[in-house]
Amino acid sequence: MPRRVITFAIAIGLAADMTAGAAADQACKPVIGSFEAHVVPAPDCTAPFCTAGRVWGGLQGQYEFSMLTPPQPSGAVPSIFFFTGNSTVTLKSGEIVYGTDTGSLDFGPNGGFASLITFYDPANPAVNRGQIRLRGELNQTEGTTSGDYIGTICH
Repeated sequence: MPRRVITFAIAIGLAADMTAGAAADQACKPVIGSFEAHVVPAPDCTAPFCTAGRVWGGLQGQYEFSMLTPPQPSGAVPSIFFFTGNSTVTLKSGEIVYGTDTGSLDFGPNGGFASLITFYDPANPAVNRGQIRLRGELNQTEGTTSGDYIGTICH
């Protein structure tokens, strides 16, 4: 039994060293900020749901989101649905940051949502370029979203 524990501890140590090495190769910085966006209707949006807007704070620029498939019911709360999608942030510098966006939406009267965007390098999707957590409000009447984010971005 002790041998398994030692092997597991070594594996964790190696994984931590590999993660630290990858992070050391990149310039990563913490980011905190806000966002606002509006729903993009068809025909400009060819996905089940799209938004576009702006971000400011640690990330500054224009933001676009497109949902990959229709949102899936949570099963636990009738108004809450899970989603996956693609996010693109065009920074003021002109750099484009690509991310995979996962989260939940409340289509009920509370209209909240939470999301996790994991950024990647399109030339090498296995390279993690950071991650931000978003929380906010979905105003279905006005067709807007707004809220804040916190996380890390790597260049």
